[in-house]
Amino acid sequence: MNAGQLPLEFEHQPAFGRADFVVAEANRGAVAWLDRWPDWPAPALALAGPPACGKTHLASIWAERAGAKLMSTRELVGSPEVILQGRRSVVIDAADEGVDERTLLHLYNHLAEISGHLLLTGRLPPARWPIRLPDLHSRLAAIPVAFVQSPDEVLLEAVLIKLFADRQLRVAPEIVSYLIPRIERSFGAMQDVVGKIDRVALTGHRNVSLILVRSVLDGNDQGAK
Repeated sequence: MNAGQLPLEFEHQPAFGRADFVVAEANRGAVAWLDRWPDWPAPALALAGPPACGKTHLASIWAERAGAKLMSTRELVGSPEVILQGRRSVVIDAADEGVDERTLLHLYNHLAEISGHLLLTGRLPPARWPIRLPDLHSRLAAIPVAFVQSPDEVLLEAVLIKLFADRQLRVAPEIVSYLIPRIERSFGAMQDVVGKIDRVALTGHRNVSLILVRSVLDGNDQGAK
């Protein structure tokens, strides 16, 4: 590949196991709620927090533990029996982004009848979702909500290291220390920055050095040597 040539876009696979999840003050309460399963006070639980804050990772951990089906709102089609396919638990990721309300109501009622469980993720608590069906709104407004907060510096550092590791990149501690005060304090921003650093390093056949990272943050990618 010639210098400057765009690299092939191989899709990296984030690690979603329990051992890969970093427990910190920002998410400790949510982890505690999931660890209480199946002793929940309602058939359902909601995970609420900002985009890319780790909700899907937490939901994936719980799904594996509970033998739950992990699905998007687009897959929420059919009767509860068809949706569950013999399972007793289900995760609906990003459930606040538009859902078939009547199907979700039937699923909720069915899970309550069979002592199953439903985990929903969203940016806001279900009580603040724009749900028009009164029966569904009343049920979801009453379920417990586990909040995932914005990350602190300890969590930011750990997640940055994990994001680089997901892309099979090893970085020096000074690079992580350099990035933390210079990027937006959100998981989404960290994902974007790490992805861009990875692409620039691949394009120029370079290691992830402090000079390269500085050039990416300054918007001068071609200047990284």
